[in-house]
Amino acid sequence: MVKETRFYDILGVKPQATTEEIKKSYKKLALKYHPDKNPDEGHKFKEIVQAYEVLSDPEKRKTYDRFGEQAIKEGAANGGGGFSTGADMFDMFFRGGGGFFGGGGRSDRPRHANDVVHQLKVSLEELYKGTTRKLQLQKNVVCNKCEGKGGKKVESCPSCKGVGVQIQVQQLGPNIVQHVQTTCGECRGQGERISPKDRCKQCNGKKTIPERKIVEVPIDKGMQDGQKIKFAGEGDQDPGVEPGDIIVVLDEKEHEVFKRSGNNLIMRMHLELVEALCGFQKVIRTLDDRDLVITSLPGEVIKSGDVKCIINEGMPQYKNPFEKGKLIIQFLVNFPATIDPAVIPQLEQCLPPRDEIMIPNNAEEVMLVDMDPNQSRRDSRSEDENCGRVQCASH
Repeated sequence: MVKETRFYDILGVKPQATTEEIKKSYKKLALKYHPDKNPDEGHKFKEIVQAYEVLSDPEKRKTYDRFGEQAIKEGAANGGGGFSTGADMFDMFFRGGGGFFGGGGRSDRPRHANDVVHQLKVSLEELYKGTTRKLQLQKNVVCNKCEGKGGKKVESCPSCKGVGVQIQVQQLGPNIVQHVQTTCGECRGQGERISPKDRCKQCNGKKTIPERKIVEVPIDKGMQDGQKIKFAGEGDQDPGVEPGDIIVVLDEKEHEVFKRSGNNLIMRMHLELVEALCGFQKVIRTLDDRDLVITSLPGEVIKSGDVKCIINEGMPQYKNPFEKGKLIIQFLVNFPATIDPAVIPQLEQCLPPRDEIMIPNNAEEVMLVDMDPNQSRRDSRSEDENCGRVQCASH
């Protein structure tokens, strides 16, 4: 004979109801009075949560049956694992805590199995011309031997009572308790367990088995580094939920000649001094194996660092491959280390004349020596550090 029946009435079950019946009724009512569906029924939902919190726990249920609701409240006030106001549970479920509805606070959102994410290295040529790559992946699929049940006899997890999570009560102060939700360690959030002797021999109770799959990945012209290609519903499977996706992430390999910048291609071209001053012709091999000839006419001087471009010879635009960016060329001029003094007079006749410099009578003649700029910076830092130590010592 129970002292009170209010919690049983809230859940719509008899005092003799089994744990499974209580859990089944709770899930049904929680979905019905979920705030996302019935915003005006928040109080009703909190009562449902409070009732289930007590009746799903054997010790709390025994206390409630013998002494009633007041005894549960007094247990909470004294720091025991008792009954809270329900507001903290409400906040935990629907403001990011997850609860029994899978994390986001919406019970009607379909659950989704894990995505299979794979990084695929591709060359700049493949991104330029487009291609199809075959990729072998491993994913989990529902076990065909047990049909995703995991074994012959599946029973509700006694630790979490079949909900997949455990609620721990922490006393924060007088009349203040906090409920912390964690994934059940015994069933790993599944809400059920299978004894070793009843487990499926193929999946060992895991409900899924690994499977290798080959997918053909279409790489369209103009795709970029980091771009994702999704195969919807081809990822991991879990019983009773939607399959995940296969997501392929493109990883562009470094090219020895070209560097990509948006839809433009950038390259460096070295010129000898005679080419920079007297003109040249050069051949550029494109990413689609064409040869482009560029010409600098005699008399057109190219300075080291000059930048020029070729229109419509860069990367094709994604989804619009007939439009291309620019091929940008930076010229670097190689200067000779020395020149034979015998040819200097003839060279001077070909080049613009020097400016005439008037040297003062009292000027001193000094020597130029080679210098390593990196060594100069290191010496400067060392000098600053020594100066700082001297100042600290003086203080």
